[in-house]
Amino acid sequence: MLTIGELASYAGVTVRAIRHYHATGLLPEPERDHSGYRRYDGSTVVELIKIRTLTEAGVPLARVRQLLQADAKEFTAALTDIDERLQAEIRQRQRHRERIARLTTGDNLALPPELIQFLDQLRALGVDERIVHLERDGWIPLTTHSPDQVPKWLARKQKHLTDPPLIDFYLTLSRSLDHPPHDPTLPHLADELATYITHLATTQGDDYLNTDIPPELADVLDTLAFDTAPPARHLIDLLTERGWTGWTTLERIR
Repeated sequence: MLTIGELASYAGVTVRAIRHYHATGLLPEPERDHSGYRRYDGSTVVELIKIRTLTEAGVPLARVRQLLQADAKEFTAALTDIDERLQAEIRQRQRHRERIARLTTGDNLALPPELIQFLDQLRALGVDERIVHLERDGWIPLTTHSPDQVPKWLARKQKHLTDPPLIDFYLTLSRSLDHPPHDPTLPHLADELATYITHLATTQGDDYLNTDIPPELADVLDTLAFDTAPPARHLIDLLTERGWTGWTTLERIR
């Protein structure tokens, strides 16, 4: 027969926990011996280990009580459900660990691998890191607000990333960051961009340029672009003179 302290030691719990289980009726309280001490047998050790294992797995005490009273079939089925839940939690925690590990690289936070690859493509083209960060910061709210649309938007960008006018757009905008807002190279870029956009609209239709981004979100992205790259605002003014308006959402001026 075991004292309450010995029982606690064998089962890996505290004496206080045992007393709590007694108070809640989860663990039957044994009769006291002639000296007034509780004495426990080996079956109580097994029962207490079951309680400890289930509670450590996150099973509420009320459910633990039900399981201890269940037959073998119900108990086994419940353990299977608990194991599946724990596996799901482990997978979720692993995803959290991966995201935390990616924090060291900055770009990877909140962005899927295909977008990270796109940002790396921009770097490989020689795009200024500030513009890359602008792209990254723009994609984060897009992935949060419209995750189902991101593959379509990204595929379109990647499709045209080899087009000379688009490459020139990124590189010229990169160089203009350290120049006055009215950089003299911007009018030429606006000419090329207007020609390029008009070509896309002519060959693909104006709807091809419609990103379906909600106006309020487009406003956020526009503000982000203008704050990060002030020359972008002047570039929009120049594009407006050439028949197009908008940054995130392009529209033909009728």
